[in-house]
Amino acid sequence: MPEVPDELSKLERSAEEERAKLAGLAGDEYDAQWRRWREASEAVQAAVTAHAQATQTSRYELEQAVKKAVRHAQEDPAVQ
Repeated sequence: MPEVPDELSKLERSAEEERAKLAGLAGDEYDAQWRRWREASEAVQAAVTAHAQATQTSRYELEQAVKKAVRHAQEDPAVQ
């Protein structure tokens, strides 16, 4: 597994926090929060792609390492 830079972990953690905020929302509030989550997720994807290209590592393996590092290091924020 590739090494996970702190910046990628921070971005993934932020996206997961935005996803967790969807719980219990409906209507316009849900739509607005969904957009915030999507934007945070797109930032993670762009950063993973750029880092993988810069380091000539597998983008897939890097993404999986980032997800594993963040999601397994803490409890799922949506379940709190």
